[in-house]
Formats: sequence, structure tokens, C-alpha cells
Amino acid sequence: MEVNKERVDIPIAVTFRGKMKIVLLLAFPAVVENFFQTFIGFVDVYFVSKIGLAEVSAIGATNAILAIYFAVFMAIGVAANVRVANALGAKQVERARHIAQQAIILSILFGILTGIVTLFFARPLLTLMGLEEQVLDIGENYFRVVGIPSVFMSLMFALSANLRGSGNTRAPMKVSILINIFHALLGYALIFGFWIFPEMGVTGAALATVASRVLGTLLLVYYIQRSEVLAFRKDFWSVDWGHQKELATLGSPAAGEVLIMRAGQIVYFGFIVSLGTNVFAAHQIAGNVEVISYMAGYGFATAVTILAGQQIGAGKIEEAISFTKIGAWMAVGIMGVLGLLLFFLGEWAGSLFSEDPEVISKIGNALKVSGTFQPFLAALLTLTGAYQAANNTKFPMYLTAAGMWAIRTVLVYYLGITLGWGLTGVWIAIGIDIVTRAGVLAYKFAKGTWMNLEKEAEVESQCHPQSIKETMSDCVNNY
Repeated sequence: MEVNKERVDIPIAVTFRGKMKIVLLLAFPAVVENFFQTFIGFVDVYFVSKIGLAEVSAIGATNAILAIYFAVFMAIGVAANVRVANALGAKQVERARHIAQQAIILSILFGILTGIVTLFFARPLLTLMGLEEQVLDIGENYFRVVGIPSVFMSLMFALSANLRGSGNTRAPMKVSILINIFHALLGYALIFGFWIFPEMGVTGAALATVASRVLGTLLLVYYIQRSEVLAFRKDFWSVDWGHQKELATLGSPAAGEVLIMRAGQIVYFGFIVSLGTNVFAAHQIAGNVEVISYMAGYGFATAVTILAGQQIGAGKIEEAISFTKIGAWMAVGIMGVLGLLLFFLGEWAGSLFSEDPEVISKIGNALKVSGTFQPFLAALLTLTGAYQAANNTKFPMYLTAAGMWAIRTVLVYYLGITLGWGLTGVWIAIGIDIVTRAGVLAYKFAKGTWMNLEKEAEVESQCHPQSIKETMSDCVNNY
């Protein structure tokens, strides 16, 4: 088996400067990966904006529903990432491999289920958004093409998370770059028509997205098989209810957190839709521009989750705290700079998507607000990653529920509709929610009450030597 040389291993003694370098080694590929992952949506919106704002609104509404799917897929990925990192930190390689494969099984199951939901309920789900009939028809078509083969989305989340949990953030980055080049070229050809490809509009955008995810899944499997830590074992494909329970215990609150957020988004998206199709299109475009900034935060959050998870697994709590602080402050600095770019270049970015002066102005105002809050978003993302690494996914879920429903949704309606501040009021409400949640997480982190280090189950109870063809002594050593 080929040895994987892309993992980042942590030396026994690391200086502050050395820790910064390690964070960057893990964060940079994750930032690039996340950037290119979201660039798929960015390209779709950019190309489709050349067709019309109704099409932009249709894709935005569909993505709001798909984000609920992503919540489940992401939760499986979070659980896999943390459990794999914890196991490897404790030098339990076969346990890490077993959990990684069980996460893939779980992702396939949920990918199939969400595909079935899309097949039968695509239009009813979009109807909840209160869309105009024209936008609804376009959205339904896009939703069916992208949502029915959801299993490839799910697999990409799980496979990437397994690689990142093992310390390999470069492979997912490479895959993201390759599939985005593929997606951009195929998307252009299918949307506008080129050479042997017919002009298919929004349907072409959807087909290009699905094709890129199929390719991404195949490439990630290739990198998994190259890994000395994660390469598949045939006898690990049987469902292991112990590991499934571990994944569910850690992943369920993470899923709940994102589901609560997405459900709240659907509600306040309805408020924005009531302001007009052009306003909602401006909101979607602003969000697609902003995503370039907060993908940096997600990259550093990935690094923090991996490093804190490995250190916690090894029983080095102070090192976990140290890596978290370093990662958080680096993210705050970088996203602060990106926030300035959003503030000053927002209208210019908006002009790339629309020629309507009113729409461009709304995009610019939204991004000015967004740029102001980027450092707080950086803290929120990285600290959430640390909580997840410490097996504490419940508190971020509760905090998200309070922030989304008691702050964000209420203020979106009050500022955006009641006071008549429109889209600017919507983004101010979002920013207030971000600042509040970041402050609470930082307070608990400083107080030292952010960990949930429950006692692991006895290793013997997690071993099944008769099914994995090893002796009990090997089982104990491996797990």
C-alpha cells in the first residue's frame, strides 16, 4: 500500500511559531478546498444571472432547501472528522479506520433518503418559500436535477471529513480545484450552449453541478484508498451499531444546529421574498460574494477541529486550548482584512452580476454591513470547531436555536419590514446574531466550560474480533 505523505503530523514539542505554522499547513488547504466548493454555487449564480434575476431567485430558494440536506451531511462529516481525529490522537488507527467507513455507510443512507424526499416533495418544499409562479417552476426543475442524486453530495462530505480528520487537508483541496475547473467549463457549455452541447439554461447548471459531484466522489475515494490510515477494509463494511451510535451521538446536535439555522433561514427568506424578487436576488448575490470571506473562517475552523481533536484524544488539554486560540486569532485577522474588501468593493462585485443600479446598490449596502461583522464570524466559526473537537456539539446547537429564532428572525422582520430598512436591515439583523453568539462562545471558552469529555466506552465493548478476524489483544491495541 502506498504511504500517504500528505498528513500533517504534530511534533512532540512545538513552539508558538511552530503551532502557527501547523495551523496554516492545515488551514490553507482547507480554505482553498472550501473556497472552491462554494465556488460551484458562485459560478452557477454568476452564469445564471446573465439569463435573469428570476433564475437567480429560483436557484437561491432551492439552495435554501438543499442547505437542510447539507446540515445532515455536514453533521455526519463533523462526527467523522472529530472521531477520526480523536482516535488517531490516541494512536488507535484501526478504530479510526472503522469509524471512517461507518460514516460512509451512514452518508449513503441519508443521501438516498434525501433523494427520495426530493423526488416526491420538490415542489411542495419550494412552495413554502412563497415564490412567484415563474420562479417556482424554474426552481422545481433545478431542485429535482440537483437533489435526487443527493447521495453524491453526502459522500463528498463524509469522504472529505475522513481525510481531514486524518490530518490530510491537501487531498480534499486538490479535488475541489479539479472539480471546479470541470464544473465551470461544463456549466458554461450546458447553460449557454457550446460546440456539441445544447443551450439548457438553469437545467444545464444543475447537470454540471451533479456531474462535478460525481467526479469529486470518485477522486476522494481514490485518495482514501491511497491512505495508510483510511484505506477501506472489506470486513469494516458491515454495519457496526456501536460506532453508528457514536457518530449519531456527536453528529445529531451538530445536525440539529444547522437544521435550526436553515429552518430559520427559510422563514426569514420568506420575509425577504415579500420585499420583491429583485430584493431576494440581491440578497442571494450578496451572499454568494460574502461566502468568499467566510470560507477562510471555515478553513481555520477545520484546522482547529483537527488539532484540538487530536490533542484532546491524546489527553493534552492545554495544547488543545493553545491551538484553538492561535487558530481563532489568525482567522479573525484574515477575515478582518477580507471584511474591509467587502466593505469597499461590494458594489463593484455586485456589478458583475447585475446591470440594475438599484440591485447593485442593495448588494453594496448588504456587503458593507457584512464586512463589518466578518471578524466576529471568524471567532464564531473557529470556536464552534473547538467545541465540536471537545465532543460538545449540544451547546452550539442550543445557542444557534436562541440566536436564530430569538434574535435573527425577529430582527429581520422588525428591521427589514416593520422599520422599512429593507435588505440593509436584514443584514444588520444577521450581524447582531453573529456578534451575540460569538461573544457567548468566547465567554464560555475563557471560563473553561466548553468541553464535554465523556468517558469513552470500554475498548473491549467496541471490538468484534469474530467479524474483523483479529484476536482480542490485537483489538484492544488497535481500538
